[in-house]
Amino acid sequence: MFRSSVFQWVRALAWAGAVTLPGSAHALIVPMPGWVPVNGDANIWTDSTGKCVMREERYGQAFPTFRSPEDARTFALKLQTSLDARVDAVVTQPVDRAGSWGVLAAYDYVQAGATYRVSQLYLSDRGILRTITGSSATTGADACVNAMRDFIRYLAN
Repeated sequence: MFRSSVFQWVRALAWAGAVTLPGSAHALIVPMPGWVPVNGDANIWTDSTGKCVMREERYGQAFPTFRSPEDARTFALKLQTSLDARVDAVVTQPVDRAGSWGVLAAYDYVQAGATYRVSQLYLSDRGILRTITGSSATTGADACVNAMRDFIRYLAN
């Protein structure tokens, strides 16, 4: 099933160093109508088809609050260089978050012959790294993809 393959690639991506998988202290608010937590975990959400998945993670790692788009862009370029070594088709950009800035990364990840498109938002939560990651297979997930990407790009805080 798609959901289990998504979780497998998330774990594989963690081993590759693109993301890590510690537990989260707080839960993401229901991202969109019709989305449900996976296995009761309020940090992982899926659409009704199971073809799109979002995950919120908080890390113990310090992460600066970017006060300008230039500061966020500097980090985005470093992040792009780092991700380019592990995944394909990487694009990064600063995103405005009510007076501070985050960084949005998008990339393709291939596992077991399937390609997944990932959107990952990097935010500072009182000086600690927090990410919101959305993923779907590059084929067959049309109904949920745009709404998920828009949520991550414009609404996730």
